[in-house]
Amino acid sequence: MTEGNSIINAQLTPLPDKVGVDGLEDKWRAVWDEDGTYKFRNTRDRKAVYSIDTPPPTVSGSLHVGHVFSYTHTDVIARYKRMRGYDVFYPMGWDDNGLPTERRVQNYYGVRVDVSLPYDPDFKPPFEGTDGKKIDAKDQVPISRKNFIELCEKLTAEDEKLFEALWRKLGLSIDWSQTYHTIGQHPRRVAQKAFLRNLARGEAYQQDAPGLWDVTFQTAVAQAELESREYPGFYHKVAFRFEDGTPIYIETTRPELLAACTSLIANPNDERYKQYFGQEVYSPLFKVKVPILAHPAAEMDKGAGIAMCCTFGDVTDVEWWRDLKLPTRPIIQRNGRIVMDTPDWIEDPAGREVFAETAGKTTFSARKVIVDKLRESGDLDGEPTPTKRMTNFYEKGDKPLEIVTSRQWYLKNGGTDAKLNAELIERGKELNFHPDFMRVRYENWVHGLNGDWLISRQRFFGVPFPLWYPVNASGEPDYDHPITPSEDRLPIDPTIDVPEGYAESQRDVPGGFTAEKDIMDTWATSSLTPQIVTHWAEPDEASKALFASTFPMDLRPQGQDIIRTWLFSTVDRAHLENKCLPWAHATLSGWILDPDHKKMSKSKGNVVVPNEPIEKFGADAVRYWAAAARLGLDATYDIGQMKIGRRLAIKLLNATKFALAIGREDENHHVGEAAEASWNPADVTEPLDRAAMAKLALVVRQATEALEAYEHSKALETIESYFWQFCDDYIELVKNRAYGTPDEQGHVLSEKAVKSARTALGLGLDAFARLLAPYLPYASEEVWSWMHAGSGSVHRAAWPVVDPYIEAATGASPELLTWAGKAVEQLRKIKSEAKVSMKTPILSVALSAVSEGVDAIHAALGDIAQAGRVVGKFDLVAKHTAESAAEDAPETEVTVETSELGEPPVKKPKK
Repeated sequence: MTEGNSIINAQLTPLPDKVGVDGLEDKWRAVWDEDGTYKFRNTRDRKAVYSIDTPPPTVSGSLHVGHVFSYTHTDVIARYKRMRGYDVFYPMGWDDNGLPTERRVQNYYGVRVDVSLPYDPDFKPPFEGTDGKKIDAKDQVPISRKNFIELCEKLTAEDEKLFEALWRKLGLSIDWSQTYHTIGQHPRRVAQKAFLRNLARGEAYQQDAPGLWDVTFQTAVAQAELESREYPGFYHKVAFRFEDGTPIYIETTRPELLAACTSLIANPNDERYKQYFGQEVYSPLFKVKVPILAHPAAEMDKGAGIAMCCTFGDVTDVEWWRDLKLPTRPIIQRNGRIVMDTPDWIEDPAGREVFAETAGKTTFSARKVIVDKLRESGDLDGEPTPTKRMTNFYEKGDKPLEIVTSRQWYLKNGGTDAKLNAELIERGKELNFHPDFMRVRYENWVHGLNGDWLISRQRFFGVPFPLWYPVNASGEPDYDHPITPSEDRLPIDPTIDVPEGYAESQRDVPGGFTAEKDIMDTWATSSLTPQIVTHWAEPDEASKALFASTFPMDLRPQGQDIIRTWLFSTVDRAHLENKCLPWAHATLSGWILDPDHKKMSKSKGNVVVPNEPIEKFGADAVRYWAAAARLGLDATYDIGQMKIGRRLAIKLLNATKFALAIGREDENHHVGEAAEASWNPADVTEPLDRAAMAKLALVVRQATEALEAYEHSKALETIESYFWQFCDDYIELVKNRAYGTPDEQGHVLSEKAVKSARTALGLGLDAFARLLAPYLPYASEEVWSWMHAGSGSVHRAAWPVVDPYIEAATGASPELLTWAGKAVEQLRKIKSEAKVSMKTPILSVALSAVSEGVDAIHAALGDIAQAGRVVGKFDLVAKHTAESAAEDAPETEVTVETSELGEPPVKKPKK
């Protein structure tokens, strides 16, 4: 295609005998791959590049239509920006480290890690897929950490192939040469390099502190990964006693923690307990003396209004412990069981015997022991009463979290630093949220942070911390003086690699070194995707050029549910490392709901595998359903919408074929042969054609404005609405004139009038191929190939601009087409009510229209008469009665006054 001085020159290919959407995906995907249609061309000018921080999907089984939904939104923007002339940097990543992958590998192969086992190079897993069945830990075969990691890498590689095949079929315009893995060598180097720089600046630190712990997965959990769920329990009214035996009652849902009690806490304004502040009482069963203290976080209207503080039952205990400088008396181990050794703070012999009965038990079993003992001692007032409480869970866990004291790594995120918190709030204000109301979720999260980001995990498949520790003469690690590698050695695995100045023989011996065995939280790597994909801080010249032309990035598309994790953590990392936002815009997609309007998720078992609708309706149809949904709002899985999308794609094919076929026989060409066409806006001379171009100019302007504002659904609605009007009204109105068919009175049409119709049809359908290309990439590419052979892909063509259509309109009003459509609708209504063929001639007709429509209809009367087969008298009068008043309904703006039908055409018998 050439577009100069608004003239569009077309090279028309032979048209197919039949058209359809089936098979287009395979046909055009192969062409796009061969031609490198979506390849990033590495433009060095940052202003000419549009870069996208594409979400790396978690490789842990299968995708569902929710992924198709949100990734389509991104692809629409990528395709639009490419057509606007940008060199689009659109990579794809695979988030293949972390707990989801480990769980899948455990179930898929029937294995679990035992760090004490040596590596077995010949290991064969007991299973190769278990049909989704969960294998109990006791039935899983223990293997070495290295063997387990190899299985993780093997399974994720297989999953990634399936994911890529689906994305390709959906038509994502990804540059597949830019693919990365969050566990790959380059991402590991980036994550370790960023961590070492955080450590050097004092932004990363380790600390022995109480933290949330998942007893099932045996790992610490960060605040952003919490999920509050309702959990059944019982309130127990328990007596603590003063020296003279007088009771003071607390109510608790966790009596098994009585041995860990450090104090009783009440609100300083609670009149019931003011007299007791500073006094001491004895805990039941264990006879440990604890003080009664005041703290404003105590809730006067909850339970008895006074609570026991145990180290640690919940996050409030941690707050009280920290603020009141209470002793630490932990009794819960990492495995969720009570410690084996009786604590030394329990001195009473009877109390030590009670504790011994709970040692090593689960919290559930220990609770039963303690409650029975409280009944025997008389310290339980009444029977436990059922209750439901909101309890913290790990978002991927099934059991309530415990709070366990352990050594962990933290990264500053504004949770303990008011200055940094304020800076991150300001970063959020700089960021363009789409939709904007999502901004408040970011701000609420940052304002509500109560601790720094816990980034260490006690797992196996992930990015290792690049650290070792000296081992002193007593064989104890010196955690206060970590040994770090130089950046040019990265990435490293400290459990395999050796620090400078040491030998492998010195590992884990006095005077030697020991490795940091924890790995980074998966978000600690994912939060660096902008730095990973743009090759931040890589020494080679190509990487430096890539970073300069793509960072800060333009767009971060993601789900609304991970604003607190992925979006915020990425902003935090870029603020700390790059002193800027990582991207200018963030688009937030809603959730997919099932037909019952419930969120679609694997855990609920209500997901739809995306291959099914794509196979049934076609990729364009599924993309249409996804793109019709607005950002930030939930959408229902709707097969009806997909059917509409399929009809739209087929209509684009049929309408384009129809228009391109017109006139080719007139020029001694068969429809099946190639031809050339030139569509010059100056050749659009007829009022109806100019009106169609005026409306097209308006649509191009509105769709462009909507896409610039990241309102892809609004743009689609605008384009689609006019496309159907163009097909149903305009094409029907002008097809006889475009063919050069004499009018119903036998008058031969002027060559100028014929050319005007053909030019408007060409200009219109050329524009629609480009306007719909981001949404229906396969059907658009097909019709583009018919009209612009040899000119390349529609997806590299220029996005329409309004100038040629304004030139073609020469001041016409788009309302003329609307009024002409209403007139034809009334002519069709005559035949429909008479139950005759639409080809039946109308011998005479009189239409009346409200005054503002008369001139418009009169200007297009010839085309209206041909479309309605009016062969005789055609009168048009203005309504000057009360019917034309403001209360008149829109459908009566044009009405039939009188009409006379001729004989219906004789049906030809079928052969």
